[in-house]
Amino acid sequence: MGVFTFDDDFTSTVAPARLFRAFVLDADNLFPKIAPQAAKSAETVVGNGGPGTIKKITFPDGKYVKQRLDSIDHDNFSYGHSVIEGDVLSAELEKIAHVTKFVASPNGGTIIKVTTNFHTVGNAHVDEAKAKEGKEKAAGLFKLVEGYLQANPGAYN
Repeated sequence: MGVFTFDDDFTSTVAPARLFRAFVLDADNLFPKIAPQAAKSAETVVGNGGPGTIKKITFPDGKYVKQRLDSIDHDNFSYGHSVIEGDVLSAELEKIAHVTKFVASPNGGTIIKVTTNFHTVGNAHVDEAKAKEGKEKAAGLFKLVEGYLQANPGAYN
């Protein structure tokens, strides 16, 4: 098995606590509402919301992923999850693990730090174009959540 790691930073004008509440704690409700093109539904398959919980996210085209919550730190606004099953995984990918941290920036906003580990089967390599596509989708979701929070200043306080 190989592991390929990518680190990405995104910025937001919204404070870390609000982003964390919206993007992590209420994603199941918020994403289908503000990004129906990205997520049709989310359902808990196993668990109660803590580490080990597995959720199935269904996309508008009927494809899906299952992701496991690996860690969550409410005090430091960070969490880790792994895509463990579904249409984004190929025969060469065992799982995709993400660790996301929402860090306060000097201007009152947030620096969103994401580490992504692609766990491959055997000596397989990561398709760089697909990795870039995933990064762009994540950036788009962060911007959608940011826009929603800016337009709704009372939400997730």
